[in-house]
Amino acid sequence: MIRWALIGLLSIAICGCTDGRYRMRQDRAPAVPVLAHQVADAVPRAEAIRAAGNKSPYTVNGETYWVMPSAVGFEETGTASWYGAKFHGELTSNGEVFDMYKASAAHKSLPIPTFVKVTNLDNGRSMVVRVNDRGPFHSDRIIDLSYGAAVKLGFDQVGTAQVHLEVLSIEGTEDLRASTDDDYRYLQVGAFSSRDSAELRRQELQNRTTFPVFISPARFANKIVYRVRIGPIDDSKELGALENRLLEAGFKEYSRIREGVAL
Repeated sequence: MIRWALIGLLSIAICGCTDGRYRMRQDRAPAVPVLAHQVADAVPRAEAIRAAGNKSPYTVNGETYWVMPSAVGFEETGTASWYGAKFHGELTSNGEVFDMYKASAAHKSLPIPTFVKVTNLDNGRSMVVRVNDRGPFHSDRIIDLSYGAAVKLGFDQVGTAQVHLEVLSIEGTEDLRASTDDDYRYLQVGAFSSRDSAELRRQELQNRTTFPVFISPARFANKIVYRVRIGPIDDSKELGALENRLLEAGFKEYSRIREGVAL
């Protein structure tokens, strides 16, 4: 399988083109195998979708691919393969280090990162993986899973399996692919485990500004966090002035949020 290394945010180099990049010629399982119960599912959480790994369109081996603008509700059925020791420790398409023991995957068009429930149709096993790479660039395969994921799904010995993919919709996921350094238009002033506490903060802030103040829920692991945000604020000077007023009022913990916030 072709792997990519991230160079900057938008420039992606197609790897595997030269013999000298990898320590071995053929991919394989590790010398010491892992057991299915030792591979943990990826834990779904609200992660921003950024430019890294999401260049669209892109071309590999003369074929052009497009990254989906949204993966909400996406499902797919087809053949899965896996990759392992040859690529262990190498960079994925978004610049992360590939760990063949973790529940990760490569997909040609899903936004990075995306959390996907994968079900092996041959044996009924299922698990959640996190897409952080591009591939597989074979017309007869829809997803390339890490070695560890293949073990947990029970097809590491046979190489491929018929699978069903279901994208998990995660509340609070932000799409920042088109954002630049000038795209800060919101302030986050607190995040709470209780919606009631978030509502108290929202009311307190709304009494101090004419800009909209709203609650933005987000899922992290198995918990919902209620983020209190102010905006949109179109003028950077007004954004800075609001930050100063918040400091004077005793709100010392806040952060700027880019355009593209999930409302």
